[in-house]
Amino acid sequence: QVQLVESGGGSVQAGNSLRLSCVASGRSISMYAVGWFRQAPVKGQEFVASITRGGFTKHYAESVKGRFTISRDNAKNTVFLQMDILKPEDTAVYYCAASNSFLENLDDPRRFGSWGQGTQVTVSS
Repeated sequence: QVQLVESGGGSVQAGNSLRLSCVASGRSISMYAVGWFRQAPVKGQEFVASITRGGFTKHYAESVKGRFTISRDNAKNTVFLQMDILKPEDTAVYYCAASNSFLENLDDPRRFGSWGQGTQVTVSS
């Protein structure tokens, strides 16, 4: 089982950027597709972005398309989420998750078996 640890969250003003990192241990992250999800207060879990093992296919939620970029560096066992033009509605705890699935365009949290502990992102107006 792979273990995941997120970092890079923080508090920023709207329009600014943050870069989240998800570092894997226990197994090579190259064995997994990886997704980012978020959960805001009084909201359910929301898919943000996912990336296939080789990084060739990336899938985004409509709400972040054009503002967020997912990428990975398998040599560093790390997946990134670059978040630009942040909005107050992006405020949430962000989680990375790993999936054994070979499907592209993964966005169903039930397909992800390993999860990190989350990192808080707060965007003020």
